[in-house]
Amino acid sequence: MPVLDLSLADDPATADAFRISLREATHTFGFFYLVGHGVDHELIARVIGVAREFFALPDAAKLAIENTNSPHFRGYTRVGGERTQGKVDWREQVDVGPELEVLPTGAGHPDYNVLQGPNLWPRELPALREVVETWNGAMASVADRLLHAWALSLGQDGDVFDGAFGPRPATLTKVVRYPGRVEGGTEQGVGWHSDAGVLTLLLVEPDRPGLQVEYEGLPLDAPPLEGALIVNIGEMLEWATGGYLRATRHRVLAPEPGTDRISVPYFHSPALDAVFPAIVLPPELAAQARGVAGDADDAQIFAEYGYNALKSRVRAHPNVVQAHHPHLAAPSGSR
Repeated sequence: MPVLDLSLADDPATADAFRISLREATHTFGFFYLVGHGVDHELIARVIGVAREFFALPDAAKLAIENTNSPHFRGYTRVGGERTQGKVDWREQVDVGPELEVLPTGAGHPDYNVLQGPNLWPRELPALREVVETWNGAMASVADRLLHAWALSLGQDGDVFDGAFGPRPATLTKVVRYPGRVEGGTEQGVGWHSDAGVLTLLLVEPDRPGLQVEYEGLPLDAPPLEGALIVNIGEMLEWATGGYLRATRHRVLAPEPGTDRISVPYFHSPALDAVFPAIVLPPELAAQARGVAGDADDAQIFAEYGYNALKSRVRAHPNVVQAHHPHLAAPSGSR
């Protein structure tokens, strides 16, 4: 995959070339490695370290914040507790979103309101909240810089997407551990999928392969690169560009027996009630737009972000749906 240096975007002498490379990389691959992002190496080490501390906690401590206890799909998911394309994923994780008030639900309110609310944090490890919230701030800054560069590369004003985020973007961070596969068990760490938001910034522990990206119909290995974040397009940018940028399918293979893998994806996403803008591309780019496809489950990509996020959460976490939202049990969620 391409390697792009974000520091080039800050220099007028190299900014245009960076934007062209960004546009071409994400039109062709939908994925790239990002260096020159300016994120402190000490913070990166703290994120990996606190993740390992959390997953080393006793099961009782982790299950005390299990997502079954959260109507907002927050908290801990045990190994085997998540589904992708209907199949069991071999990973455990903590889901963290913005700390915002609970929204009204029921008649007259959109179903996606259930996605907003408080997080669940482990009492035994208060550092998890402090480190993840610091990480989220750093990732939001990187994502904003990238999004402005994309907008300019697509012939738009740099702030064309800003209004969709507003003061309450529905970002999401997952702190994930993939245990080593077991004899006779699944090789699916997480199955083929595309991301529901705008863009994803992925931190992977060094020397922990497993990510594969679909390229020309075949799986392309995307191992971690020293000091780099892995970036990919989400479904909202596919929508905005009429398919010129494509939310590329990807998966993670379960690690070899006796090993494991820590990763921390940050999903940069607009407000739940935002209708993401469909932009008018310059003619030479519009001629290469492929149209908006369905997602990896062949479901519709919705312009109103909350519906797009909800269908993904409903498919992935049937335990939360059964416990709190049985009316959403239809495969693509309820509208």
